[in-house]
Amino acid sequence: MKKAYVEADIRNDYSKLTKLLIERKLSITTMESATSGQIASLITDTEGASAIMKGAFVTYCNEAKIMQGVPKEIMDEYTVYSRETAEAMARACTRAYEANIGIGVTGTMGNVDPVNADASVPGQVYFAIDMDGDVQSYYIELEPQPTRLAYKLAVAKEVFDELIKKL
Repeated sequence: MKKAYVEADIRNDYSKLTKLLIERKLSITTMESATSGQIASLITDTEGASAIMKGAFVTYCNEAKIMQGVPKEIMDEYTVYSRETAEAMARACTRAYEANIGIGVTGTMGNVDPVNADASVPGQVYFAIDMDGDVQSYYIELEPQPTRLAYKLAVAKEVFDELIKKL
């Protein structure tokens, strides 16, 4: 059965998340590749987000990930699309911004990545959440989505569902 991702519901979830983080005085940051900043955008759509959003990285290419602290050796050994890379992304952004929570996202949306063709499988996404040094990674397989935005929102929903459990 196909999972439904409703944009209005996802935006509402992130509004609640941002308010909860403000209430708990927990800072957050992201390093996003596949979602290209969508999660950071959803967090900052709520008034007052500057109290908790330290900053974010959009690291669409491998070089950008390396520049922001993801060890090249991890991507060489496990590929850019892996739990290990997502975990390194979460750790790197958390460290860079000294945040309580860091989210790393890497994966392939609806097409094969021509730069990383051997490692890229459409719909496979890895993400990790670093909460005060405790890093947990996740793997999802998305069914085909109608648009790039729909893929990004689907991943954002999956990230939200896991993060809210931790809070």
